Amino acid sequence: MEGPDSAIVLAAGLGKRMRPITDTIPKPLVRIAGKTLLDWGLDSLAAAGVGRAVVNVHYLPEQIVAHVAARQAPRIIISDESEQLLDSAGGIVKALPDLGMKPFYIVNADTFWIDDGPANLGRLALAWDETTMDILMMLADLHQATGHSGGTDFLVAPDGALQRSKGDPSGLIYAGAAIIQPRLFQDAPAGAHSLNAYFDRAIEAGRLFGLPMRGRWITVGTPDAIPLAEAAVAGSLTGSR
Repeated sequence: MEGPDSAIVLAAGLGKRMRPITDTIPKPLVRIAGKTLLDWGLDSLAAAGVGRAVVNVHYLPEQIVAHVAARQAPRIIISDESEQLLDSAGGIVKALPDLGMKPFYIVNADTFWIDDGPANLGRLALAWDETTMDILMMLADLHQATGHSGGTDFLVAPDGALQRSKGDPSGLIYAGAAIIQPRLFQDAPAGAHSLNAYFDRAIEAGRLFGLPMRGRWITVGTPDAIPLAEAAVAGSLTGSR
């Protein structure tokens, strides 16, 4: 099947843990191996055939607006949250008119990945089944992760259905990318609120699924994570994982 044509990149966070770097630039513009975190995600979306990507902004928004103005693909639409930070779900609800009524990708702007084999976003699109799924997440195991200091998030059933792992080390990490069905937000409130409630709602309905990624997943939360991330990129691209 064709993959989603639209996406939202969640780029409106404050990046407080990345200070002092983020005293002067927003976290999505932090560079890893010569490329901004934001462009790592946008490049993956472009390679997956996404034509339209909403980027939400809040902190130092003019820098992100200026940065993405030079991009040719995907076409960027800015969702301005300068007046109020809306959190992950609130940001999506605000952007729904630009995202359309078909399933779309969600990508976090502070994580990215290096594919090993077929592109992971394309694999998500192939695995997506609208009849059984409301959300299909990309997942990583602890051994694939660089910069991750927490535990796991989800346990995966043989059919790919997810339950909260409650830290079980056999679980997997939500890797900051997913396909989501927009009807989940049909009666969503305006204002700030988190995607976690929607994850739990999908679990209760038996409609939250996950797909283990192939490759290296990288999260950059603090300045000391930058050299680790750059080393992981170098190692992945040279085959020395």
